[in-house]
Amino acid sequence: MRCWLTGSALCASMLMSVVGNAQEKAPTMLAIFAHPDDELVVAPALADAAADGVEVTVIYATSGDAGPGVSDYEKGPELAATREAEARCSSRALGLKDPLFLGYGDGTLWQQAQSKEGAASPLETELSALIESYRPASIITWGPDGGYGHADHRMVSALVTEIVQRTDHDPTAPLLLFPAIENGTLPPVPEMQRWATTDPKLINARAEYDDAELARAAEAANCHATQFDAATRAAMVPLFDQSIWGGAVKFRRAFP
Repeated sequence: MRCWLTGSALCASMLMSVVGNAQEKAPTMLAIFAHPDDELVVAPALADAAADGVEVTVIYATSGDAGPGVSDYEKGPELAATREAEARCSSRALGLKDPLFLGYGDGTLWQQAQSKEGAASPLETELSALIESYRPASIITWGPDGGYGHADHRMVSALVTEIVQRTDHDPTAPLLLFPAIENGTLPPVPEMQRWATTDPKLINARAEYDDAELARAAEAANCHATQFDAATRAAMVPLFDQSIWGGAVKFRRAFP
């Protein structure tokens, strides 16, 4: 296991726990996103964690029932079921545990800012319970930018961050990581120019990956046939490898 997964304070002790005692439970990572295919932005990092023996589970707040994608599906349950199947395919390709789908409406997560009574929203309550149940060493979720400003992404980021920030930050508190695209590394693709980038001085965690993990990421991308045409699926991971990743997926730690 590499220290980017746990933070320097935990890395040595967790390594001793995992390597020195076969009876110890393997460390856990949660990747909490809004839609099936969101995991692709950090896919080699998830494959790297799984290869290191970490139990990685992706949690999707929605099943992507609104698309739009490139398929002939209408918006609704049939599209959601297909996208769930694609997400399971992606998790298998990356060597992860089976993903979880919370079933909130695609494009409706802004409604989860709070309940009508002013208490925690149902999504926040559900995520809080899952984080408490899994007790992950680390959590990956969208940063406050939502990648490219997507409202669903931003709401997931805000809720997960709020949950983690109220955690008792003893040595077992989860490390919260936001994907980070370093300034100046966006590829010259028009669709990606609206993606948010990060000052390299703020990037303080990197997940290096090898050729096998990159190949797993490419296999995962190919699962999402309703979202991307065949040419895009084939080109995506090599493009990211040669630009925004450059041998390591970058992250910003949410808290010092």
